[in-house]
Amino acid sequence: MPYSTNLTDAQWETLSPLLNQILPLKKKTRPPNWTQREIFNGIFYQLKNGCNWADLPKDLPPYSTVYWYYKQWREQGVLEELMKLLHSQVRSQVKKKPKWTRLMIIDSQAVKNTCNASIASKGYCFYKSTNGIKRHLAVDTLGFPFFTHCTKASLSDDAGLIEMLSKNINYFKSKPVNVPKVTILLDHGYHPDHLTAELKKIYPQILTKIKFELSEKPSKKQKEAQGQSGFVPVKARWVIERSNSWMERCKILIKNFERTLDNATAKMNLCFIRLMIKRLAS
Repeated sequence: MPYSTNLTDAQWETLSPLLNQILPLKKKTRPPNWTQREIFNGIFYQLKNGCNWADLPKDLPPYSTVYWYYKQWREQGVLEELMKLLHSQVRSQVKKKPKWTRLMIIDSQAVKNTCNASIASKGYCFYKSTNGIKRHLAVDTLGFPFFTHCTKASLSDDAGLIEMLSKNINYFKSKPVNVPKVTILLDHGYHPDHLTAELKKIYPQILTKIKFELSEKPSKKQKEAQGQSGFVPVKARWVIERSNSWMERCKILIKNFERTLDNATAKMNLCFIRLMIKRLAS
């Protein structure tokens, strides 16, 4: 039975070469009972519909098989690498540089935990009155992420950003000198001076590669002058808000149903993998 989450022929043609490029070579053994395409169909079904692994429909591969592959690919870094390769292709599709950007938008989203979460991933965000985790995103102007990262909700936005950039510091170290600085656009919950000081401890030349900029925040008087009220989209900043809303199309991401922060990050990556495959195949 076909499901809306099943990969089409065009989508599989996009995904298959990248998967073969990333996956480690295996010994020649008996051919598996289920193809990689069917495994992805099972993973994407669980991602979008938010069901337990054990509740996968019987016409998909057994849930134990689907989960085993998902766990292996997560631990081997296959999902993260796949997201990066797809991101490069999406940027190339619209005539942008595959790897480098001049504008990166960063934000965090606090999400409530469920009873599945472990103690190590529990935290309370007083600013947003949320008991759960924070999802940190660094996206380009298309809304697709360069980096993803999950922390406890009790961690400040500044600390979460530092963790995310520290984890991906090699991206900035490898940035050529002749490429313009990356402007990192932040909202007013971040503190650029503190971020700069902390990142310089990790990579002293960081300011030759990036610069922080706070987005404009329209005042109440400016809103009234333009006949606006309540929430008003801010130039460029709305892009990352849209990325956060994209994740909410997957029921498994409405709350944090994952036990560990690594699992939560992997589900974020899968969400954007699915979106980018659909975009490339359309």
